[in-house]
This record gives sequence, C-alpha cells and structure tokens, in this order.
Amino acid sequence: MIDAKDFIDEMKSKNVTFYAGVPCSFLTPLINYVINEKSLTYISAANEGDAISIAAGAAIGGIPSVAIMQNSGLGNAISPLTSLTYTFKIPLLIICTHRGASNLTDEPQHELMGKITSKLFETIGIPAARFPTRSEDINTTIETALANMNESGLPQALIMEKGSVAPCTLEDQTAPIIAKNQRYIEEPSQVNLLTRQEVLKKLVQATNAENTVLIATTGYTGRELYAINDRANHLYMVGSMGCASSLALGLALARPDLKVVIIDGDGAALMRMGNLATIGAYSPSNLKHMLLDNEAHDSTGGQQTVSRATDFSKIALACGYQNVWRSDSLKYLDDFIGDKTEKGCHFMHVKIRTGTIKNLPRPAIKPTEVLQRLMSAIALTNNN
Repeated sequence: MIDAKDFIDEMKSKNVTFYAGVPCSFLTPLINYVINEKSLTYISAANEGDAISIAAGAAIGGIPSVAIMQNSGLGNAISPLTSLTYTFKIPLLIICTHRGASNLTDEPQHELMGKITSKLFETIGIPAARFPTRSEDINTTIETALANMNESGLPQALIMEKGSVAPCTLEDQTAPIIAKNQRYIEEPSQVNLLTRQEVLKKLVQATNAENTVLIATTGYTGRELYAINDRANHLYMVGSMGCASSLALGLALARPDLKVVIIDGDGAALMRMGNLATIGAYSPSNLKHMLLDNEAHDSTGGQQTVSRATDFSKIALACGYQNVWRSDSLKYLDDFIGDKTEKGCHFMHVKIRTGTIKNLPRPAIKPTEVLQRLMSAIALTNNN
C-alpha cells in the first residue's frame, strides 16, 4: 500500500498536473488527494469516455494528463480510445481499477469485466502495467509509463488493485460554478434555413486563426470545414462521435489564452449530452459551443435524429452555460464569438438544412498531421 501523496507528488514532479475522471471506491484516496491539492486540476466527467477526451484535450494544450476510471466503465471509453487517441496519437495516462478481480468477492456486475480488463487493454493496443503498491516502485512505474507514452504517442494504462492506496480524507472542494444572470436570446425560427456550408463560411470569416481553435465534429462538418478553408487552427474529428465538446473542454481549460470553438451536430450532442453539464459546471469563458441541428444523421443517409423534440438551447441554459442563443440567421454570431474575457461559456443552437456540397472531399492530410500542425500553431501562440 502506498500514500496518495507519494504517487501524485511524483507525477507532479514530472509535470503531470491535469486529471479527469469518474470515481471508484478503489480510487477514492487518489482522487481525494488530487482535489485537495490546489496546484492540480481535477475535472469530474459525466462518463469515462468524456474523461478520456477531456484529458486528451488538455494534452493537446500542452499539459500532461491522466484519465481515472473504474474498469466497469471502461466500455464507455472504448470509442475515444480507439478512434480519438489512437487515430490522432494523443498520449495520456489511464488509471483504471480492477473490480471483479479473481481474488475478490465483488458485486456481480463486475464479474465479466474483472476477467477481461487486461485483455481488453491489450486488444485495443494499450499497454497495461500494475499500479504500484510499494513506495519504492512508484518512480520506476511512472517513468516507464511516461517513456512509453512519449515513444508511442499513445495512452498507457495502470491497473489498480483494491487497497493499493492508503485512505486520504477529502477536504473542502471547489464547488462547480452555478450560473447567475444568464443571458438567453431566442430569435424566431427561420423559414429558409442556412446550409452547413453557409454557416461554416461565416464562422471561418468571424474567427481569427491566430488565437482561435475550431474543433469540428465527425461526419460532414469536418469535411466541409476542410473544403472551405484548411487552416492550421482547425481540428477535424474523424471518429469518437460526440467527443468534440469534451475534447474542446480539456483544451479550453488547459489554454485559457485561446478561444476554443466547438462545431457540433445534433446526433453527436445527443450521444454524449452529459458533457453539456460538465461544460456548464466548469464554464470556461473561452469556450464557444455551436450546435448545427439538421435533425438528421446526414453523412449516413439522412436518418432522423430525435432532435426535433429536443430544445438544445434550453438544455444548455439548464446545464449552466452563461450565454445562450437560439438563432438560425447567425444575427448574433459576433456576440457568440465574443471576447474571451467575457464571463462564462457560450452556446448557440442553429437549425440548418440537410445535405452537403457536391463532390465533398475528405481531408488529404492525415489526422496525426492535422493535430501536429494545430499543436505547433497554438504553441507559437503561447510563446508570443
């Protein structure tokens, strides 16, 4: 058994300071110590997949990061692990508990995952080592994991057994932001809706490539943004559907000097709607969340989503977004982009038409090259 302080302080000495996760009783001492230590960041994610994406966003912003979870929730993280961190080569450390281990009497829901946790990591190409239980093993374990991450550009996992860390009492927590004096503007619905391309063109024109990052959700959105203007400040999500907002949250928190704009879709937002609550709770003022809603899964044949019965703008307001617009005309686009020092995060819900441009290209640049280009661009911004 080790002390949480010894492990976390060793991580801190290696500049690992950002944690996102979902609690497990095995993890309680570790999470409590991170929360208690004000020089560290802990983000309470709605699910394990969001934790991976938030940590990945922080890593893109230059802060080495950790995603923490119970193995029974590992399934929630498979999509971003296989089509975000793998595809873009984003290294981060995963600390995953081993509920349902063969030597434990545990709850029935942990039985199967207890048997396959190590095999599951192996199957998705993530090396997994044992979380240290002796103080003399802490440094070697961390150094080995970080070295492997740097060499492979991929996540590494540490599997934690029950009782690995001595108890640590949780002190006063920083309460989530409760939005006050929220701004909500609703424009009458338009009869003639804009196309996705028209919205994206206006958005590109309204944003400064030097201090703004545009993160486009998977499907036609990223492909159209690429076709309009392939800029170094763009990130085209090619998988991990629904994770654009959590990735953007991590980046926005890591880099408050940047404006981070999410270009989301109704299907993607429905898939991981819990992250709206996370964004609202932490409410970084440099985060701008635009949701393009055509009530369809456009890139897979136009099948309807359930968004016709969903008021995203009111949901964002209820989740704590500080400034919310429901505008099909983009009349309030300049207000939405806003100044990064304005209080609280922004949300704009825009109804658009279905369909896309003819001969829509796919990005000719590889996802890893897109990310490295972006990271180089924002690194230069950070140095100026």
